[in-house]
Amino acid sequence: MSRGIEIRTSPHLKRVVTVDKIMRTVVLALLPIAAFAVWQFGLSALLLLLTTTGVAILTEWFFARISGRGNTVSDWSVVITGLLLGLTLPPGFPLWMAAVAAFVGVALGKALFGGLGYNVMNPALVGRAFVQAAFPVAITTWTPAFTPGRFTEIIPSTLTPPFMQPIPVDAWVASLNMDGWTGATPLALQKFEHIETPIMDTFTGMIAGSAGETSAILILICGLWLAWQRMLDWRIPVSVMAGAVLVALPFWLLDPSLYPSPWFVLCSGGLMLGAWFMASDMVASPVTWSGAVIYGLFIGALTVVIRLFGGLVEGIMYAILLANALGPLISSWTQPRVYGSK
Repeated sequence: MSRGIEIRTSPHLKRVVTVDKIMRTVVLALLPIAAFAVWQFGLSALLLLLTTTGVAILTEWFFARISGRGNTVSDWSVVITGLLLGLTLPPGFPLWMAAVAAFVGVALGKALFGGLGYNVMNPALVGRAFVQAAFPVAITTWTPAFTPGRFTEIIPSTLTPPFMQPIPVDAWVASLNMDGWTGATPLALQKFEHIETPIMDTFTGMIAGSAGETSAILILICGLWLAWQRMLDWRIPVSVMAGAVLVALPFWLLDPSLYPSPWFVLCSGGLMLGAWFMASDMVASPVTWSGAVIYGLFIGALTVVIRLFGGLVEGIMYAILLANALGPLISSWTQPRVYGSK
């Protein structure tokens, strides 16, 4: 009793968590997904990830240098941008286009707004949205997974010179003697031919798609580890998945032959990667408890609406970008009132 009681105002921090520690932890969570992408697609996926990450780092360094903000590369946030961008692109995406995506993502999605902590939208998705509009054919051209010789040779389109026509994928696949290759992802097969890929294939990653979106179980494990480390708000990815299921379930019950099952919706495309590693962006997402839930439900629901009724096969990118733009408004609506105020 003679020692007295020390009283301090909130917040009462229980541990010291720096920005660079958070970012390094996220990078560690992404490394198994990146490694699986390289194992699945070979050298082309490795070159793609190295290109997007390297160009992102150089772009960050350049804008930090000319703006006088010092060395901002050391906070590791730009490494996350580069890795996430590479994981959202097709493995055979031409490297010069990937470099353009990385530059635009960091320059327009981050540096333009003042750097880390000020970006309105997820920089990786800003870069991908740009190349989605600029190079629609290349970004929707898919290559088969687990091709023979993927660690000794690259996909021909990878080293396509700027503004040149890449070698057709069909001709390259034909030279590999791979029977049954359709050139479509599970989402495209379901949307246009109403053929639903077996759930175990989409769950484990035995499918074609963007470099880092194929294995739902691996993304889920890495995301749960990140949540266990308390480096993301678990309410956001859980709400994204809940929103997707809530919209997909009634249509599936109405006509299972036409609409995909909720399990397929969750495990296919980029929904898992987007929910756990992009929608949960600390800067661009709401900070309130109810705001995080509303934000996540909106992303999941809009993703399924775009998939089912839009002209695009995938909708997670646009759903997250739109939700990012609405994030401050959602936070404002759900901000608790100060006790005693009206």
